[in-house]
Amino acid sequence: MSLRSKLHTQLAPEGWHDRGMSPTNKALCALIILGGVFAIIATEESVVSAYPKLFRWAELSFAVAFTVEYIARVYAAGESTRYRGVAGRIRYMLTPAALLDVAATIPLYVAFLPSDAALLRLIRLLGILRFAKLGRYSRAMRYVSEAVLSRRFELAFSLAVGAAAMLGSSTLLYLAEGTVQPEKFGSIPRALWWSVCTLTTVGYGDAYPITPLGKVLAGCTAILGIGLIAVPTGILSAAFSEVFQRHRREQRGREERQDA
Repeated sequence: MSLRSKLHTQLAPEGWHDRGMSPTNKALCALIILGGVFAIIATEESVVSAYPKLFRWAELSFAVAFTVEYIARVYAAGESTRYRGVAGRIRYMLTPAALLDVAATIPLYVAFLPSDAALLRLIRLLGILRFAKLGRYSRAMRYVSEAVLSRRFELAFSLAVGAAAMLGSSTLLYLAEGTVQPEKFGSIPRALWWSVCTLTTVGYGDAYPITPLGKVLAGCTAILGIGLIAVPTGILSAAFSEVFQRHRREQRGREERQDA
């Protein structure tokens, strides 16, 4: 195997044909978790000021490690005919996964430059994006993404129905409670906050109807909210089951062909 093939096998989940993750990806996952934890702790100034050298060396180490990983991924992407050549590598670098790698790595370098304190805090917070990199190592996460994309139209429709329900309920509560509680229901935008809390079954209790008509409308809205939450849940459950079963059949078929 060439160096590029070896890197592809170790770095690309689809290139690793054994169960689980490759040793390199396991090490990278541990490094990503550690880097994310450091990014979270770095927001506590008292800890950073107590161990400044530790955090400096940690940021430098993460920067070097993730840069080497990014370069290796760009090089190994050439195993796919879609990403071969200069144009192919540029096409790969513009993929969401590659852009996420850049977004999670750049803050490590910018943190070493003199900058305004507020801007530096914002840049450091971007380091939490490292946790998002974990999704590329998990086949289950890819299956979840595939399931969501396969039902994107149904989910968009349920989202539109939910938005219409929120607008309708807030309008009705504005008409029923606007004159009685103008500070809470005196406009549709004000009533919209109550509608969001009710339809999502959160119910903070900071705004609630007091008139008989308002209470009836609130009860109907609460019951409607239960149904609206159940619709996307059912859609995603069916999609997840379908995707996982299909990939399980494909995996079983590959194993049977290997045994034969």
